[in-house]
Amino acid sequence: MDRKIRATTVVAVRKDGKVALGGDGQVTLGDTVMKTHAMKVRKIGNGKILTGFAGAVADAFTLFERLEQKLERFPENLTKAVVELAKDWRTDRFLRRLEAILVVADRNSLFLISGDGNVIQPDDAIAAIGSGGSYALAAARALKDHSDLPAAEIVRESLMIAGDICIYTNQDITVLELETGGDA
Repeated sequence: MDRKIRATTVVAVRKDGKVALGGDGQVTLGDTVMKTHAMKVRKIGNGKILTGFAGAVADAFTLFERLEQKLERFPENLTKAVVELAKDWRTDRFLRRLEAILVVADRNSLFLISGDGNVIQPDDAIAAIGSGGSYALAAARALKDHSDLPAAEIVRESLMIAGDICIYTNQDITVLELETGGDA
């Protein structure tokens, strides 16, 4: 999936016993802003899993539904659930056409999942996707390493920075948080 997703920014950070995931609210169609208050992050799996997406909304919701099915099949094993989702996404004729990328986190794990079969668990417990993802990733890395900010504030500040730079990202930000199983 070598497609450039230009529609949003989502970033996740694990730090000091917490994991936070946030996204901006802008929806664009081509070069036109269609909506400014969209919700691109949510809790699933009885509130134990944080998810966020960049790309087509209907496609992302389809993937969230599939992820929920995998979580029902593999409860308490997010790693197995996301790997199985990625396998299906890559091989299923219908799913293969979906244009989205996901960030998924629970108390212990953080993943970036794409339709080309990638399941990436970042070494530094930071993931970012979307058109402003590179800006948010750089900001989150700097803030995590060089500030005392908690995970949720790192996510918020990273998204604000991305919103200042990326024309497809705004500063209407939603941040969700979970307590983690340990330090990251």
